[in-house]
Amino acid sequence: MARYTGPRVRISRRFGIPIFGPTKYLERRNYGPGVHGPKSRRKTTDYGLGLIEKQKLRYYYGLMEKQFRGVYEKALKRRGVTGEHMLQILETRLDNVVFHLGFANTRAAARQMVCHGHITVKGRKVNIASYALKVNDVIEVKNNNVSRQLATKNLEVATSRAVPDWLSLNKEEFKGTVMRIPTRDEIQPIANEQAVVEFYSR
Repeated sequence: MARYTGPRVRISRRFGIPIFGPTKYLERRNYGPGVHGPKSRRKTTDYGLGLIEKQKLRYYYGLMEKQFRGVYEKALKRRGVTGEHMLQILETRLDNVVFHLGFANTRAAARQMVCHGHITVKGRKVNIASYALKVNDVIEVKNNNVSRQLATKNLEVATSRAVPDWLSLNKEEFKGTVMRIPTRDEIQPIANEQAVVEFYSR
């Protein structure tokens, strides 16, 4: 299970946004890391801007470069706007939906929860974090004490985080359902996906 394990606050400071969630350190030091962080930098090229936007999305969803490029290539094969398709593929990953439903407090924790076999889809155990969910798929926390206790603890913490409208959640039954594929407006990406498409299409 390849994933980023380096310093997270450093990445958030590099991009100036809380990639991995709110952090007090970003509020105190809202400039890039390193001794040259507070100083102004040279103007970024179009290539550099595309790279920055790509890295934002990649870190946000916890993907390695090869995985992320695979998402782009998959989106490219679909009819319509490639950038929007790319976002929809990322949003409907199983680990991301587990996070949105509140069964895990971070995407990294959701990924681990899936890989450790705590989640089922349509009644079957799925331990692949990148599993692509479809409309009407039912995601459920496995019916055992360990899995349910873990989800209960996380749901209590996640009360301040709203479940997206394209998902429905039944807390009592530890179930969630994909009601529809999200639109770009519902996703509200942290990066310019069109810049990412242009970066890869060079």
